Amino acid sequence: MYLCIRKKGVIQDAMNKILKVRNVGDYSRWVGHTDRHPLVSVIDYAEVSPIRHSLNNYSIYGIFFHDEAEIDLAYGCGKYDYKKGTVICVAPGQIGGKEDNGERVMLTGWALLFHPDLLHGTPLEKEIKGYSFFDYRVNEALHMTDEEHDILVSLIRQIQDELHKKRDEFQDAILVEYIGLILNFCRRFYNRQFITRKLENSDILAKFEHLLRDYYEEKLQLTLGIPTVQYCADKLCMSSNYFGDMVKRMTGDTASDYIRQYIIQRAKNELATGEGIAQVAYELGFEYPQHLSRMFKKQVGITPSEYYESLRKK
Repeated sequence: MYLCIRKKGVIQDAMNKILKVRNVGDYSRWVGHTDRHPLVSVIDYAEVSPIRHSLNNYSIYGIFFHDEAEIDLAYGCGKYDYKKGTVICVAPGQIGGKEDNGERVMLTGWALLFHPDLLHGTPLEKEIKGYSFFDYRVNEALHMTDEEHDILVSLIRQIQDELHKKRDEFQDAILVEYIGLILNFCRRFYNRQFITRKLENSDILAKFEHLLRDYYEEKLQLTLGIPTVQYCADKLCMSSNYFGDMVKRMTGDTASDYIRQYIIQRAKNELATGEGIAQVAYELGFEYPQHLSRMFKKQVGITPSEYYESLRKK
């Protein structure tokens, strides 16, 4: 039997202890905050703490600023200190948080919640899909510098001030503009994080290269086909979006292009030994030889046959 618990107007799944955050009010009521707008909420955790944990099923967007963390968070497969503050972003359809165990905790920081309906008819309605950090895992949160923290908190406070004003026909547009600013700053700060973690990222790139080599040495392509970005990201303990953004920042190529370039280099090596195109395609994990030919032509500019002939003429 499927049961729900209603606490102060909040619906919670009793079986899985999941808080259904269908609108901004669902989360606000859980932490004891009173909203001033049906589609937007700004919560100062210092004003509502202590609060209970909640494992949330989101139907809204959320940007959470945590000023302090009692534990270290993981980045890829490593551990990093996040005490300077983090930003965690969630989107509709995601589940995040910590299951309620009855414990009440003191938090400092902010939560900005907004319903997708707020963006309806605005450019941000389509543009928000391009902010890939909404699909990052919690262990890939943005680690803010003090300056970045102050910028984001300043914008959050401006949204809070706007919410305290009397609603008029301009308010929603102003709120959307502020949210867009925050998202663009988050994008800039994530780029900075990719750069400052260059050493760790370089190590991940090396692991990426080794992963592709091991994939073929273990003959996984014969059962799984050619390696995918999702497969590689999972093996490296990263979300595919964060992994893709990191590879793009470090190499200038997408993760998919990186994989294709690796495959084409292996194809060149095999063709150089005199191996037939059909056999090379099979050994690389392609279902049909023409699939290899199309990829080869797109990457190299000539077909595998033309490449083989060019080697013979040398």
